[in-house]
Amino acid sequence: MVKKEYSRKGAKAQSKTAGSRRSYFAHLRLCGVALLLTLAITTIAYPQSSSSSFDPDGSFWLLGQPTEFSEFGAINLNAKKLRRLPSPGLQQNDGTNFRYKTLTVKRNNLSFTTITRRGIYYTFSGRFLKGGVFGLTELNDESPILEGTLVRYRNGKKVAEAKLRFTYFGGT
Repeated sequence: MVKKEYSRKGAKAQSKTAGSRRSYFAHLRLCGVALLLTLAITTIAYPQSSSSSFDPDGSFWLLGQPTEFSEFGAINLNAKKLRRLPSPGLQQNDGTNFRYKTLTVKRNNLSFTTITRRGIYYTFSGRFLKGGVFGLTELNDESPILEGTLVRYRNGKKVAEAKLRFTYFGGT
C-alpha cells in the first residue's frame, strides 16, 4: 500500500491512509464476490461426471427375429428428446409407435408398459448387460446390451411372450 503525504506551506506533513484502506477492502470484497460467482457458474455449467454415469438413450434392436414378434422393430429410449433418435416407445416395423404408459430406466432394470392401440399393448421387464453412457461408447452391434421378457397383449389377454436380447444403436 502506498502512503501519500500531503502538506501545505509550513504545515506539518500528514498521511492519509483511512480512505485508501476503505478502497483496498472494497476492491478485495469485489474480487471475492467475482471469484464465488465464477465458481458457482462453473459448477452449474460443467457438472462433475462420475464413473458411475448411466445414460442408455438410443434404440435397442432385436438380435434375431422370433416369429411371435415378427412385427417388432425397436425399443426406443430418448429422455433428452434428441432429434437424431426416434421418439420414445416401442416401434413396430410398419412405423407404428406404442408410447410408454409407464417406464422405469435404471442400470439394472428396464421395464415398461405401452399405451393400448387397436386393443394391443406390450410389457417388458429386463436388465442392461453393461453400464455407462451408451452414446459415447463404441458398442458392437452384434453383442447384446439388453435382455428381458417382452409380452404382447390383445384385448387384455396375453398372446405372445419371449425372452429376448437386444443390440444398441445410438442414432445417426
